[in-house]
Amino acid sequence: MLEAMVTFIGILAVVLLWVILYDSNRFVIRKYAATDRRIRKPCRAVVIADLHNKRYGKNNERLLAAIRGQQPDFVLITGDIITAKPGRGLEPALQFLGELAREYPVYYGNGNHEQRLKLYPKVYGDMAGQYAEALKKLGIEPLVNAHVELGEYGITVYGAEIDKYYYRRFQVMDMVPSYLPGLLGQAPGDRYTILLAHNPDYFPQYAAWGADLALSGHVHGGVARVPLWGKGVIAPTLRFFPKYDGGVYKEDAAVMVLSRGLGTHTIPVRVFNPGELWVVELGPEK
Repeated sequence: MLEAMVTFIGILAVVLLWVILYDSNRFVIRKYAATDRRIRKPCRAVVIADLHNKRYGKNNERLLAAIRGQQPDFVLITGDIITAKPGRGLEPALQFLGELAREYPVYYGNGNHEQRLKLYPKVYGDMAGQYAEALKKLGIEPLVNAHVELGEYGITVYGAEIDKYYYRRFQVMDMVPSYLPGLLGQAPGDRYTILLAHNPDYFPQYAAWGADLALSGHVHGGVARVPLWGKGVIAPTLRFFPKYDGGVYKEDAAVMVLSRGLGTHTIPVRVFNPGELWVVELGPEK
């Protein structure tokens, strides 16, 4: 009996290890489509979240091939393309972004890792300045509580960089109704509004502000997902079974597409939880 139990545990451990290795080095393509009377003509965006310097093949050739295969009109980034770690190179992210910027317009919203470089220069030295300068040379200017008009499509893209207070562990903090208008101004009601907002915990506030489509990441799908039930196990804030862990959510008329991300951080594995590359199709109402 004991021998059979040991054998079973051994087989289970091997299977689990295979799943970890497999899911930690692959990604899937997910799609979302929406129409709206304010959108002037059809467009397609690829959404990239939480790459964390991950490479899929040499120079990210697998990921780039998948993006090219979708033939996007532009690329939307929801943050954490890098990992904030003292002395860690920025080259994997910059090489990948350089390839994208040569082929597509890139609209970049910061995550907490990009923000961290700026907040703690004593820890990270001049990494924030180096990254900003390198992005500028690539023609990418992050939308830090700023927006850009995509006039031909009737779309406005905002990037929200919320305070580090809202990334505190163990709990979701209160966000007063005046906070987002104070950062971003008021959402334009006459244009379809996309909000690049890294932290999904505040989706109700994004919806109340006026986002038609919020694009988020940060949670990494909960790192591991429970088979059959499908729930993510733990968020970066160390909350178990977070409410928002990946997929499409609705709040009144607003929608949030929450990517499970492409890379890993802190807990460097994925279990029943491959990376995700999202494709968003937008068009006029028929």
